[in-house]
Amino acid sequence: MSNPMSNPSQREAELERFRADFEALRQEIGKRVVGQAEAVESVLTAMLVGGHVLLESPPGLGKTLLARTLPDVVDLTFRRIQCTPDLMPADVIGTYVIMESPQGRRTFEFQKGPLFANLVLADQLNRTSPKTQSALLEAMEEEAITVSTESFPLPRPYLVVATQNPWEMEGTFPLAEAQIDRFLLKAVLKPPSPEELKEILSRTTEPPQIRPRKIVDGRRILEMADLVRRVAMSGQLSQWVVSVILASQPEEGSAPEPVRRFVRHGASPRGAQAMVLAAKVRAILAGRDEVAQEDLRAAAHPALRHRVILNFEGVAERVSPDALIDSILGAHGLSR
Repeated sequence: MSNPMSNPSQREAELERFRADFEALRQEIGKRVVGQAEAVESVLTAMLVGGHVLLESPPGLGKTLLARTLPDVVDLTFRRIQCTPDLMPADVIGTYVIMESPQGRRTFEFQKGPLFANLVLADQLNRTSPKTQSALLEAMEEEAITVSTESFPLPRPYLVVATQNPWEMEGTFPLAEAQIDRFLLKAVLKPPSPEELKEILSRTTEPPQIRPRKIVDGRRILEMADLVRRVAMSGQLSQWVVSVILASQPEEGSAPEPVRRFVRHGASPRGAQAMVLAAKVRAILAGRDEVAQEDLRAAAHPALRHRVILNFEGVAERVSPDALIDSILGAHGLSR
């Protein structure tokens, strides 16, 4: 593939095509999912940059619906994993089984589990055991799965969309910090507005609407991912991202007072990577081929809210990670 940033006219054509495809994906998802603009953008962004996304909300706000709509708008394989306490790692990874040929010869063959699809929905991930949750780690990070002595590559592109309900804690297994950090972005779905609720009623209690159509295939997604990484960002903005990440660490002198008081662990280097990649997507959508400060500010919350881990006092005071991120951004503004 030629470098889409090498020629100005070619570059603009590629950026315009990216915007058109992204908007078409958003419009087609909107035929089934009402509102939830941030969640839709987060899922599409994660898919286009090779990351994974965690969706969180109380029941009934469309987490599962959003994830199940993806295979209707992209030409990729899809599998859903309904997470339960008795789910075992082999149920999601796969296992070796004995196969017998017509001649009576028996061999061991690996039967792939649902993790080998391009799009994987891990529904209610915090309801399954840590042992099974950990089975996702290698898949999400390495895009490969090791069983016994063999390693099996996963298809590309590869996206895990996990959902969890923050209201119900009984019988759940909170995600380990190492696993949460594997998610590029975290989107929190909001309750619908009165107008959106009316539209939901119309779509769900009347004859079915037009089904979404497929917009892109796997090859096109990989092309879009390559274009995102070619978007430029100045050294000044890179330094600002570093200062934001450091300010999320309570032991750093640059951390604002709320962070020092309520945070146990701050964002990892993956948080910086997530901010930059999400900001590059937003820059393209805004019609620019270079990241601006507003792109990074908009990307900060979905990239960092699951990486700012509260301490006991923060949990007791019900401090919002988004409010802590606001305090960091406010204390580390960048002159325009």
